[in-house]
Amino acid sequence: MDIQHIRQKHQPDRFGDSQIVDFLFTHLEQYGDPKEDIERCINYVYYRGGFILIAHEGDQMMGVTIVNKTGMKGFIPENILVYIAVDPVFRGHGVGKALVKKALSVARGDMALHVEPDNPARHLYEKIGFTSKYVEMRYKKSN
Repeated sequence: MDIQHIRQKHQPDRFGDSQIVDFLFTHLEQYGDPKEDIERCINYVYYRGGFILIAHEGDQMMGVTIVNKTGMKGFIPENILVYIAVDPVFRGHGVGKALVKKALSVARGDMALHVEPDNPARHLYEKIGFTSKYVEMRYKKSN
């Protein structure tokens, strides 16, 4: 398994943005977001900071993670792991763990992530060392 590291939009790469969006949209399943939100997250990497990691064997994507820089430090971690997904064929084979560990080694500063309480990946994050410091609450303005 290789892990490709993407930071810039025009960086030569094996996989295009649309492939990354489609992969995440499909494999995030019930924990995912609309394609437009995933596209915005990728553009944030290119224009504001962060990176994309793609675990693959040849042309077969196994897993993807996107980390955005927050521009903050201390009271809010410098990085947020926004998306991580692994193709079900490769789940349980260490792909997710490899992606998270690589993200932690590449990122400068601390990292946060959001995970729903019933998401089985939560146990992986806890084993790696993530802790639940806060309960996140959101307020959505009605349009």
